[in-house]
Amino acid sequence: MRRGVRVLRWAGWALAYVLGLVALVFAGVWVWWQPEPEARGTVVNALWARHQWVGEEHTEQEYRDLGRLLRENRITDVFFHAGPFEADGTVPPAKYRNAGKLIQAMRKHAPGVRAQAYLGQIRKVDGYGITDLDDPAVRERVLRTDATFLDLGFDGIHYDFEPIYTGDAAFLELMERTRELTRARGRVLSVAIEQLTLVDAAQPVYRALIPRGHGRFHYPPRPTKKYLRDLADRADQVAVMTYDVSLPTRSLAGRHFAWHTEQTLRLIGDRTTVFMGIPTYRPMFDWAEDLPVALRGVRRGLDALDRPPARPYGVGIYAEWTTIPPEWALYRANWLPRGSA
Repeated sequence: MRRGVRVLRWAGWALAYVLGLVALVFAGVWVWWQPEPEARGTVVNALWARHQWVGEEHTEQEYRDLGRLLRENRITDVFFHAGPFEADGTVPPAKYRNAGKLIQAMRKHAPGVRAQAYLGQIRKVDGYGITDLDDPAVRERVLRTDATFLDLGFDGIHYDFEPIYTGDAAFLELMERTRELTRARGRVLSVAIEQLTLVDAAQPVYRALIPRGHGRFHYPPRPTKKYLRDLADRADQVAVMTYDVSLPTRSLAGRHFAWHTEQTLRLIGDRTTVFMGIPTYRPMFDWAEDLPVALRGVRRGLDALDRPPARPYGVGIYAEWTTIPPEWALYRANWLPRGSA
């Protein structure tokens, strides 16, 4: 009986110790979160846009409104959803039947804003998924499809294949060849990728214990530092999908955005243009993640840098179809440099 009491007592002390440490972490992050960021944002920013712009007819007024929105908010790059790829690496023309009119409208109403073809699919991994990038014939058809969109007048190709795991040589090879294509045409290549892994050394453990794939239980497809550098060396722009945080407090969510901004820009900010992805939607689980938290967190990450990156950087807004006027106003007030809005 006495032994059982001692065990329960020690267990209680251990639990109290752990809870105390957790409380200290929460308190420390809360204190860190309070000061107003000093850094302002930039006028180099991206926006993911819905498929209807390339797939459906629009009025001249709708195009005019889109152009005004992009100019007012200093958007330099728009990723117009133009896919997804079929399993064989093609995109049926019916899916982008309005692309030509869109490009003409962009030239008229948003001159200087790059309209990129946003293309991707669920990447086949370990037998699960749709597009098998390990197949050279599929990669060839992807490249031919890219050329079709460039012929239509798009200013670049924006890839969003998911999941992409560290060490995916086929995807790197596709990036290399796509950049050869875009550079030959005087266009750009951008890529959306998951946020950095927190600890690179944990990747081998994940691989050994948890399967890859698309099921509920799989290890996250986060790039290591080396793999992110490899991608950056093959892209003109890297958009980091920093959203879907699912953390319980605003200060923790903000710390997430700050950490990834600082680490990513230190790592590849001198190699390529970087867009830190920020959300204008509410996650499935309504935690603390929203646009104000994301913008403040990115700015805190900029504050932590010793110097600005050598290449342009900004935020990537996800997404055009979820951003309402009050959020655009908040973005202008809290991100754009003073005097630029």
